[in-house]
Amino acid sequence: MKKLLLLFALILSGNQLIAQNYASMIGKVSDGKTFLPGVNISILERKTGTSTDFDGNFQVSNLSGEKLTISFSYMGYQTITKEVKLVSGINNLGTITLAAEEGALKEIIVKGFTGPSQIKALSMKKKSLAIMDVLSADAVGKLPDRNAAEAVQRMPSVSVNRYHGEANQVSVRGTPYGWTSTLYNGTRLPSASVAGTRNTLLDAIPTEMIQYIQLSKAITPDMEGDAIGGSVNFISRTAPKKTMLNASLGGGYNQKSEKGSYNASLVYGQRFFKDKLGVVLAASIWDRNFATDEMVVDYNINAPVQTQKYGINTVDAKRYFGERITKAISGGLDYELNDKNKFFAKFLYDKFRDVRPVYESFYDFAKKRYTFSYRYSDYKTDLNGVEIGGEHRIGSKLKFDWSFANNEMTYLLDTPPNMPSDTRGLPIAQFSQKLVGDFGVRSSDGAVYNTFDSPDGNGVNIYNIDPKLTNPTDVMDPKRLTLQQLVITQLDQRDHDKVGQINFNYDATDKFIIKAGSKLRLKEYEGQQTPIVYLPGAALGIPGSPALIPMSNLQTEPYPNANNFFSEIGSPFNNLIVNPITKNQLFDIFTPSYLKANGFADYSPASNVTTKFKGEENVFSAYVMGVYDLTEKTKIIAGARNEETNVTMSSTDYNSQTKVATPITKTSSYNAFLPMVHVKYAFNENINFRAAYTRTFSRPNLPDLNPSEIIDVTGGVPKITRGNTDLKPTFSNNLDFMGEYFLKDIGLITAGVFYKDISDYIFRDISAERINNVDYIVTQPKNIKDASLLGFELGITKRFTEWNGFWGGFGIDFNTSIIKSKLEVSRYDAQGKITATDETTLPNQSKLLFNSSLFYEKYGFMFRIAGNYRGKSVETINQNLGPDYYISAMPNFTVDFSADYSISNKIKVFMEVRNLTNEPFKQFLGNNEGRITNSEWSSINGQLGLKYQIL
Repeated sequence: MKKLLLLFALILSGNQLIAQNYASMIGKVSDGKTFLPGVNISILERKTGTSTDFDGNFQVSNLSGEKLTISFSYMGYQTITKEVKLVSGINNLGTITLAAEEGALKEIIVKGFTGPSQIKALSMKKKSLAIMDVLSADAVGKLPDRNAAEAVQRMPSVSVNRYHGEANQVSVRGTPYGWTSTLYNGTRLPSASVAGTRNTLLDAIPTEMIQYIQLSKAITPDMEGDAIGGSVNFISRTAPKKTMLNASLGGGYNQKSEKGSYNASLVYGQRFFKDKLGVVLAASIWDRNFATDEMVVDYNINAPVQTQKYGINTVDAKRYFGERITKAISGGLDYELNDKNKFFAKFLYDKFRDVRPVYESFYDFAKKRYTFSYRYSDYKTDLNGVEIGGEHRIGSKLKFDWSFANNEMTYLLDTPPNMPSDTRGLPIAQFSQKLVGDFGVRSSDGAVYNTFDSPDGNGVNIYNIDPKLTNPTDVMDPKRLTLQQLVITQLDQRDHDKVGQINFNYDATDKFIIKAGSKLRLKEYEGQQTPIVYLPGAALGIPGSPALIPMSNLQTEPYPNANNFFSEIGSPFNNLIVNPITKNQLFDIFTPSYLKANGFADYSPASNVTTKFKGEENVFSAYVMGVYDLTEKTKIIAGARNEETNVTMSSTDYNSQTKVATPITKTSSYNAFLPMVHVKYAFNENINFRAAYTRTFSRPNLPDLNPSEIIDVTGGVPKITRGNTDLKPTFSNNLDFMGEYFLKDIGLITAGVFYKDISDYIFRDISAERINNVDYIVTQPKNIKDASLLGFELGITKRFTEWNGFWGGFGIDFNTSIIKSKLEVSRYDAQGKITATDETTLPNQSKLLFNSSLFYEKYGFMFRIAGNYRGKSVETINQNLGPDYYISAMPNFTVDFSADYSISNKIKVFMEVRNLTNEPFKQFLGNNEGRITNSEWSSINGQLGLKYQIL
């Protein structure tokens, strides 16, 4: 790679003198309000040209000082021609303004809601070098999507993960979520979350901050290579051509929480000093209440007797009843010093607070008791970023850009407030009630099963449990529920990136462009998963200890919305409803003086020293690529990217025999050489054929490289989470073939095939392990040698403008992906020999995905009904237990509705309703969909509001 960069430098120096005799042409294209991307610019005398970038800029080089005729054409706009007389050096044509053409499309462009945005998106897709899709800001605003993940799910081949009813992670082409790279202005975002993954949780990013969303399915060498599934690039707003000041205000309602919500935003943009200085600011707040009910079933998969592994340990009926608040402000400055030099600065300040009181009622069949747990979850996520940079032209052929970015994401829990700062986190109070009798649903072997798993047919229907109490007084009772354990779980995470990059673009000839660049990322990561445990002396049998505290002796409040607790399935858990303690009571309990007075002491395991870790990851990447016009219709894009990664992870090792804790540090490094070739053939102005070979990869999550292990015995089943310092990155060789047909009425038909040959796939193995006579569930990331994925995708966007009158406003938008993957998982015996090899699909990969919508846009009115389907998928692999113990997700289909009406040119009323189907998210164990591991219901929610275009 160094030799390639040196060669590039020599070519530049050797050609720079020649370049002085050539002319280049620069400028911008606008519709009078905003700058237009993807405008086709043709030099009629030479049959060459270019297209505008995301900000409407264009440059054509290798021209001689002559008189030329330039054509500017754009879908739905009048084509204009301009005669120019060029001189040597840079010729600035200024801003070219296009007007909407007469005909059926004019109303859509001038008065439409989504038409102008679709034109921009389709134009950028048509002119792009990579295989990509684009969504623009005004299109995002017409969908009922308040966060970035909700918006991305509308794009072809995209599915999302929903967390308590709100999308937060993105998967492209059904691949695992971690394989999709999340970028902000071309640089990967840091990620801090409880899961410790690299995929940034997008529920923290509001859509108002975004100008374009760029989804790349087959990347080019100038893009970050850590993107097996693809990359999603969120491009921040820039100042428009015309002064803009838009405001919106909305209020809504959540059906299950029976509470309201509100959102407001303000976007301002203006240019000063003869358009040299651009300023843009966007601010938003979204405060929404929510409630979900989740049933979680824990199976005894570590049972020594094979037939009892489907036995049920606990059934947990949870209610989440909380509030989410997103506050964000972003902005940018750009200053054009002259034709050759431009500078910019951007910032993003985003605060996401997720307050989730959680009420959990358990049937604990294994220990013959009830358990009630109350925790107050106050998750604080901050995403802050600053970027400065410049764009410069040297002569008529060479230009380069540079930038420095400082991005940080933190994930913090800072309660209970009365505890010392170093012992704050997620506070949990756990109450238990022993049964006098027993649950009468046990089978002949003493375990509790789903009825269909029971050896004698005596079991439970998981959706309508009848515990068949042998003693009728054994009902959940606050007087008998006693405080048995207090836990503070510390889950803080911090991910900090410092990034510098430089890119060169050299127009060698009118048919050949050379690009090269490099990027340096310095990452600092730290996290912890630390359980601090307080136990009462009375529970441990310590003489003279204060008596256990019954829940009835504490301050309680009514159960939140008890009337609709699991109402979707007939309220089968109403017998587990008790009035919970209040938040203030929970905080009072977690006071050093209260703990001491009631006989609680810190019994946290000495091994907690292993639960904190730090990491450093330094990545240096460089690329060289060429864009060559083989013929007037055929373009070849070829090159390579190299990414060198060096990782240092530090934690503590604890020896349970000697009781000695020892600091431990592990280092690793790996190199990713990524060749790529794209071929683009334009059959005519409206038909493209594309083919691509790319090599991409996926880095291990940094917490997965933790050189120690985390032991947690605070739940019903002891658990160990182990790191794996021997993890290798996953690599994929990718083939893509795509056809694109652009319709004249702002539409598109696409069809394509893609294939991925994957090596060293990383999965999260769950197994059973007995240590010192204690049975643990052990989770550890591991590599599997090979996997593959084959898929087909089809999409159509069509407006029926040929229909007369009212009917001409209808349109459809549909895309689907059919995917087949193969992953071979070997099982091993105690000696490490393979005993069996199982074939399955990639985790998180669905065989069928589709997005569909029916929309209407005419006479100042727009409505859209949109559906999103994600098929069944394997979620968790239990390697040595085999497929009978894999966890899979059931299909899920959501439907949303949105509508807008223009009261005037400046005022619009909007309505949004989400999750109309209210379909639960369900997972199950093994091959029986009735063997539920968890099932969650959220609710229908929506809002009504006003948008005002002030300027």
